[in-house]
Amino acid sequence: MSIIENALKKAGSQGLVVESTGNSISIKDRDSVSESSSSVSGAVDVRNTASLLSSEQQVIINWRSLAENGFIDNNNAKSQLAEEFRVIKRPLVNNIQGSENNGINRSNLILICSSLPGEGKTFVSINLALSIANERDKSVLLIDADVEKPSISKQLGINSPRGLIEYLEDDKVTFSDILLKTDLPNLSLITAGKRHKYSTELLSSQRMYLFAEEVSRRYKDRIVIFDSPPLLVATQAQILAELVGQVVLVIAAETTPQSVVNESVAKLSNCDVVMTLLNKTRKEIDIYGHNYSYGKYGHL
Repeated sequence: MSIIENALKKAGSQGLVVESTGNSISIKDRDSVSESSSSVSGAVDVRNTASLLSSEQQVIINWRSLAENGFIDNNNAKSQLAEEFRVIKRPLVNNIQGSENNGINRSNLILICSSLPGEGKTFVSINLALSIANERDKSVLLIDADVEKPSISKQLGINSPRGLIEYLEDDKVTFSDILLKTDLPNLSLITAGKRHKYSTELLSSQRMYLFAEEVSRRYKDRIVIFDSPPLLVATQAQILAELVGQVVLVIAAETTPQSVVNESVAKLSNCDVVMTLLNKTRKEIDIYGHNYSYGKYGHL
């Protein structure tokens, strides 16, 4: 019996509920499985099922559904999208590796944001996390910090009882209570949690600051990616930007006005590193003989 099947059997014996949605994924971490079982293909049919094993805090990603929705295909490492995100991640990773010399504080904390809704920031967050997680010596923690309109749980088909808001609201909720390990050995998740009328105050609290310090310093090989609300729609993004070392501003090509982009950049003026990502462009960009087109981004 496979590791996944054992885990599912254990969940059943404890009366845990395995819920399914129409858009799901499968995931598990190296702390609970050996490297030889990093692929779940053929182990168990988890199509349209996201399994949350509360005793071990594991979720299983449906890679087929993820690829069908336009994300990086874990079975096709040479796809155009995978190559594009290799280009996107490299300066971010280089900044982390050289942080002692470049003076970037908390360089391993990366915020993905946009000026307005619909520019593709969640698409970029998930694909960037998947791409970095495939690095041999890097682990990734993907946090859904868009607490007003969370999207990562929906895209991954995850139904978690507790997330970031529960952690910030209740001192009794620990980091391990909200951490979800996945079947991609180097990827873990934290969901946004419940809606809260004082979410802005919770994100600007001392507990959130200490949380950012903890996840930045505890594991030197861990890169933390925050998917944030749009900068010009909610105040939470600017608060989160003050906690991280690097920011990626996603811009919808031929859609977002330059004045809007300028306003967003001004709000990020205190950040150590701000990079921009032109998204949804239909034009191919010739870089050293290679054509790159970002037409799929955000079409979810």
